[in-house]
Amino acid sequence: MSGGWLTTHILDAAHGRPAKGVTVDLYRLTGDGPRLLTTIVTNDDGRADAPILAGADFVPGTYQLDFHIGDYFRGLGLALPEPAFLDLVPIRFGIADAGAHYHVPLLASPFSFSTYRGS
Repeated sequence: MSGGWLTTHILDAAHGRPAKGVTVDLYRLTGDGPRLLTTIVTNDDGRADAPILAGADFVPGTYQLDFHIGDYFRGLGLALPEPAFLDLVPIRFGIADAGAHYHVPLLASPFSFSTYRGS
């Protein structure tokens, strides 16, 4: 793949498996506010089927991934408190190199999450 691209995946730490069926929204943040670029739903491996940002759209800037993790855990039948401790998990990050691969994974349970810049 030429140029840079963005990927993500989600691991369900409460059950020790990929988080299938999670809705993820990608926004570009500018002075005019957030602009929704795309929405994906994770596959059986907890990933998008293709990069969620690539090509001419992959430009330096500030972005945000919104992971709808509360809906995922509710869908598994877990009894979450209302409101859920974690419902929508936003991860705000910067892309500085338009030629690089940025991977933003999420490790989540109903009560905690972590992320890092992956490879």
